Amino acid sequence: MIHVQPNILIAPNAFKHSLDAVEAAEAIAEGLQASRLSCAYELFPIGDGGNGTCRLLIERLGGTKIEATVNDPLGRPVKAAIGLIEAGRTAVIEMADASGLHLLSMDELNPLKATSYGTGQLIRTALDRGVRRIILGMGGSATVDGGSGMLDALGVRFLDSDGNRIGDLPNGLRRLSTIDRSALDDRLANVELTILCDVDNPLLGERGAAAVFGPQKGATPTMVQELEHCLSVFAEVILRDTEIALADLPHGGVAGGACAGLHAVLGARLVNGIEYFLELTGFDRALERCDVVITAEGSIDRQTLQGKGPYGVARRAKIHGLPVIGLAGRVPSDVDVDLQEWFDVLLAIGHAPVPLHEALATTRDNLKRTAIQLGNLLAHRY
Repeated sequence: MIHVQPNILIAPNAFKHSLDAVEAAEAIAEGLQASRLSCAYELFPIGDGGNGTCRLLIERLGGTKIEATVNDPLGRPVKAAIGLIEAGRTAVIEMADASGLHLLSMDELNPLKATSYGTGQLIRTALDRGVRRIILGMGGSATVDGGSGMLDALGVRFLDSDGNRIGDLPNGLRRLSTIDRSALDDRLANVELTILCDVDNPLLGERGAAAVFGPQKGATPTMVQELEHCLSVFAEVILRDTEIALADLPHGGVAGGACAGLHAVLGARLVNGIEYFLELTGFDRALERCDVVITAEGSIDRQTLQGKGPYGVARRAKIHGLPVIGLAGRVPSDVDVDLQEWFDVLLAIGHAPVPLHEALATTRDNLKRTAIQLGNLLAHRY
């Protein structure tokens, strides 16, 4: 029997709070190298709009970075960067770089005070470079401000019933009466703004920005109610002035409702993050070179099929007739026929029930160990 060395495409997403996508890909590759399998492999770490997606885009597309000093979520100066790709025609901006949760200590978390103003400053930096398109990745933000901070930085004025400018965003949105766009940066009219979305949560309601993402950003139950009210007033004013309904807009709740605000006021296009990423980076060309696809994420379950990174990878791989192996910290305990349609094998990388903090700390080792065993199994086939 002649054994043909397989080409394996390693395309994991980040493992939240543990490994970024590049680190996950490297751990899997190390495991395959340590196994009995003789193979060639290509690392293709992916992003679906979550934190780190834009860094991957910049690196894979050979972009350059431009640094700027902007406001962090509480208005303090912080260094952040934009990426320029496509010969400088397109800017790639990671919201978390200026407005990220990681910029605040635990005792500073307060989404009634945190704003996305710094991300708006990064958009202005991109406009200063004369770009024609801006791509925004919205994962990892500390804000639930409906994008009001960004819009404020771009010239939009939020006014109360007396015509006074509201300065205490987003808490002040409860007093919102008028959105004045007369001073909006006119360069935006000639720029295509695309937002990469990794979830489809709406702006309001039990699956909305305040209810779902507020607690992750430090909101108490009382704060969640206050944030919901602020966003509701914001949506009412938008509906009155533009006839654009934001409450149930798919993806509107992403980044604390920033997607909804930018869509309504700036005409931003909201897209499925993983599909856009894979298309822009030429993922299909990599699939044409491989025999097996390995993808991974912290959890692969039914939620994955709503547009998460591993599903995007598996869907394209199946178009090419390729087997797909999914590795995750958590997989369903029962057989799921819908998942089976896209993933030929799902493997949990943990070897015993452990507390979450321990599982996060051992993710790299567990990924490598699982990849060794996987490689040994594949060695019997190739």
